[in-house]
Amino acid sequence: MAPNTSQAGGALAAPPYSSQPTAAPTVRRLVGVDLARGLAVLGMYAAHVGPDPMDGGTLGFLVETTYGRASALFALLAGFSLVLLTGRPEPRTGRAGRQAVGKVVIRAAVLFAMGIALIALDTQIDVILACYALLFLLALPLYRLRAATLAVIAAGTALILPQDLYLIKVSIEEGSWADAVIALDPLARITDSDGFIEILFTGAYPILTWIPFVIAGMAVARLDLARVRGRLALTGGALAVLGYGGSWLALHLVPNAYATIAARTDGNSAGSAWWSDTVGEPDGAFREWLLVAAPHSQTTFSIVGNAGVALAVLAGCLFAVDRLPRVRRLAAPVTAVGMMSLTAYVLHIVAIWALWEEDLPSSLLVLFAFTVAAILMAVIWFRLFRRGPLENFVHKATTLANRIK
Repeated sequence: MAPNTSQAGGALAAPPYSSQPTAAPTVRRLVGVDLARGLAVLGMYAAHVGPDPMDGGTLGFLVETTYGRASALFALLAGFSLVLLTGRPEPRTGRAGRQAVGKVVIRAAVLFAMGIALIALDTQIDVILACYALLFLLALPLYRLRAATLAVIAAGTALILPQDLYLIKVSIEEGSWADAVIALDPLARITDSDGFIEILFTGAYPILTWIPFVIAGMAVARLDLARVRGRLALTGGALAVLGYGGSWLALHLVPNAYATIAARTDGNSAGSAWWSDTVGEPDGAFREWLLVAAPHSQTTFSIVGNAGVALAVLAGCLFAVDRLPRVRRLAAPVTAVGMMSLTAYVLHIVAIWALWEEDLPSSLLVLFAFTVAAILMAVIWFRLFRRGPLENFVHKATTLANRIK
């Protein structure tokens, strides 16, 4: 059965949009959300198997722009999906509300299990699913709040939590409490990692610095997107300038900031610290690192900049599908990938595990192959089925919540 494009699966197994009665313009806007998800998936592909940005040139620059920003867009759309599941534009109440909460909890449990399974494959990919699952649970108590309140909370967490994470990392370096926790953590043994310490604090997606994206996505989902997409684009642009520009300014104003960063990272260019991962990984926690805005730096500047890019991309997708019919038709294959984003994400990690034991590929040819495979799979699948395979599995699992009284 051919799917209706309004019945898209959400970011990493979000609910089908058809569960929310909407007018025709709203349907078009939700297709724009799917398009944004598809771009996020392909951006993850570029970051994982695309050409090495260190090769330079226009292609290297384009690939580098996906680092961290594609996953930030995923996280923001996860917040959007949370609101879709619990009720948009108004949150569900009574039995329907309790069932919606139950579905979120079940969804989080399934995503967490999938994430742990992918981590156990021991690829070189930093898997985001386990982090996603915990973010869903942490953000769930906020689902009844209004857009303005959610926006204030998102801003507050972006300003405060990166500093808290810095202090926690300092305490990990100076003490032995983290080692004691890891020794007792069954997750650490199962995955041969630092377990919950890594998911919460030391990994590529620490909970403290990724929850602002989810809450921001929840705030966006509460808005009338047809009316605010222009302001959404302007807000995104302003946040990107504030995040990356603020980092650039701070790094130039603070004495010896660049020198300290260059001495305590494994990258090739401290000068790229205000926007690029090519600055490298920091050698421990140090104060100057709080000034950078590299996509995975876990700083306030990086969160603000990445959130701005995510909002701008989402606004662009909403505008394209609503106002540019030709672009909407041309982008339909990417939209289809967004409708089965969980499946596309999981399968690309499994493919990397199956095809490459050690060094990841870094070539335009491999990226092209992954992209074409994902698009063909999505387009063909949705000619026959309503949901992606893993999306359907998660959907069936969440029907258990229908028993809640």
